[in-house]
Amino acid sequence: TAQCYLIASMGLQLLWSFGLACLDIYSLQTKRDLHNPVLVSLFVVGDWVTAILSFAAASASAGVTILFERDVHFCRMYPQLSCGRYELSVILAFITWSFIATSAVSMFWLLASL
Repeated sequence: TAQCYLIASMGLQLLWSFGLACLDIYSLQTKRDLHNPVLVSLFVVGDWVTAILSFAAASASAGVTILFERDVHFCRMYPQLSCGRYELSVILAFITWSFIATSAVSMFWLLASL
């Protein structure tokens, strides 16, 4: 279930990032400024929510992967499990979370500067 939570969290992050990209493209085409305090507050809340969800999902998946790999040795007992892919997904989730957290902090400072 932790891997399903990771997939759902990353799906939500994909939708959030796609929505922000569409909004950025629209604002560039219409030459509109997005430095509205209410709008930036919405971006800050959305970034922080997705950052927290991504970190929680990556941590839960890491815990399950460590359990499978080192504690109960499922990967040795069941070689058909792709434990390497689980490990890779956890690594990529933490890398993604670091980018999301950087974005959330920069949006917070942008809000503070308004």
